[in-house]
Amino acid sequence: TNNSAIPTVIFVLLVTNGLLYAVSQLQPRFMFANFALWPLASMEPEFRILQLLTYGFLHDLRGLGHIAFNMFGLWMFGRDIERMMGARRFLTYYLTCVIGAGIVQLIVAGMQGGIYPTIGASGGVFGILLAFAMAFPNRMIMLLFPPIPMKAKYFVLIYGLLELYLGLSGRAPGIANFAHLGGMLFGFLLIQYWRN
Repeated sequence: TNNSAIPTVIFVLLVTNGLLYAVSQLQPRFMFANFALWPLASMEPEFRILQLLTYGFLHDLRGLGHIAFNMFGLWMFGRDIERMMGARRFLTYYLTCVIGAGIVQLIVAGMQGGIYPTIGASGGVFGILLAFAMAFPNRMIMLLFPPIPMKAKYFVLIYGLLELYLGLSGRAPGIANFAHLGGMLFGFLLIQYWRN
């Protein structure tokens, strides 16, 4: 196989995220009111079950960092996972992680009592990170900051612990750290289910 080519599902996800980012620039209020993930307690805009899926295709419009970082992670770690799982199973896995992250975020937002929307593909990307570490635990990854090589299993473990720390300490306001962990949790549960 040609390892430089982008597998089908990842290509469709990249294009879909890009198109919806462009639409959101034109109609931000409509897109976020209807398709961001709103807490169960919110009245206007209100929570709808479909938002557990659609929020994962919206990104912060104040800059390209949010969508660029997520799409880079999806592309970098997802290619080998899609080739390994096959297109249909990979799509099922990714969307399960997105929905699972959304469910965890609803629980956390309910406990915190804040009325704010959640957006972004990070829950799905963190699920892919976990699958990558489980499938290729000893593959070396070169970090960007700091530029040091690290085995995938250690990279994902450190990243997961960092998310847990940031979520519990509240040192990363505006970032849904527990949703990221939720994506990993639901990904892990699905992989175990498939293995059995």
